[in-house]
Amino acid sequence: MTKPSLMNGALMRVFVSSFGATMSFYLLLSVVPLYATSVGASGIGAGMTTGALMFATVATELVTPRLVARFGYQLVFAAGLFLLGAPALALPASASMLAILVVCMVRGVGFAIAVVVGGSLVASLVPAERRGEGLGLYGVIVQIPAIVGLPLGLWLSGHAGFPTVFVLAAAAALAGLLAMTGLPRRTAVHAETVGILDGLRSPALLRPALAFSATAMAAGVVVTFLPLAATRNAANVAALALLAQAVAATFTRWWAGHHGDRHGSAKLLVPALLVAAAGLSAEVMLGSPIAVVLGMVVFGAGFGVAQNASLVLMFERVPESGYDTASALWNLAYDAGLGVGGAAFGVLAAQTGYSAAFAWTAALMLVALVPALRDRAHAAPRADIA
Repeated sequence: MTKPSLMNGALMRVFVSSFGATMSFYLLLSVVPLYATSVGASGIGAGMTTGALMFATVATELVTPRLVARFGYQLVFAAGLFLLGAPALALPASASMLAILVVCMVRGVGFAIAVVVGGSLVASLVPAERRGEGLGLYGVIVQIPAIVGLPLGLWLSGHAGFPTVFVLAAAAALAGLLAMTGLPRRTAVHAETVGILDGLRSPALLRPALAFSATAMAAGVVVTFLPLAATRNAANVAALALLAQAVAATFTRWWAGHHGDRHGSAKLLVPALLVAAAGLSAEVMLGSPIAVVLGMVVFGAGFGVAQNASLVLMFERVPESGYDTASALWNLAYDAGLGVGGAAFGVLAAQTGYSAAFAWTAALMLVALVPALRDRAHAAPRADIA
């Protein structure tokens, strides 16, 4: 039997806008902590920039489904792109930690809107039997900016200066506004939208979200502190390691979607956690460029599988009216993990040093095996949360 077509015009517009939003995000994710240290911030202050960004993101994700139900996809998505892009233009004049943190928080609001709406639209626009593949392709689209943006941002900040990176990040998000025309304003089921509180009370949604959040926590640690921790190596080792991590995550996120459509995604979370923890533990050997880079390849592989498997499982377990909520909860797990990782690791590393802090973080990730194993044992095709 012929598969239903995956691509359509509206989905292409979602991909274009989401690409611009995530490019803006990743260009500055590792650069802003470095910029903060350049104006006198400590390592803890550098971690606070990621923490502030993700705190605002998490808070906004809680209300984004209701915003979409009230104002529609098109208007809310456009507002998110503007709030993500425009504040980056204020960073060159932001020489105090307070100003930097305010910019990070406003951008966090915009990023939250963009990722929640983007994921929900993809789930709505692709055929159900190809949802894993569609979300895997979406994962590639939003991961390419991580491959390009993370190392490019670091390289440009050192060779062209911070203001160049800030302007480029603003332009990437604002360019996504050009694709807004033609996006659906809302779906027919939004009047019956499943609420965030309903989702938070659903074990079938919380288990994959909690398991995934552990890998996101480690990702927050990596993007914030690897450029600072790997300074004993050649100047480009951190950028190469982040590039390797992003490439591995991109490929395995697509692979997990393709595999999951055929064999199911429920059995992928446990091995994904184990692989990601093993990769992060290699960062204990910060003096070895080979260990740093190979560790990030392994970590990225586990992270990519965890991203796709958890997201597909959550969409499978809600009706269409709950897609916004599933997307919000998944992104909540992602961004809360990034924020906690970025903020807490700075405090831990100040007490133990970077190598020991990486070891503790890898061990902490294994705690997430508890919800992952329970989810594997209790996997069901749909959570009854309506």
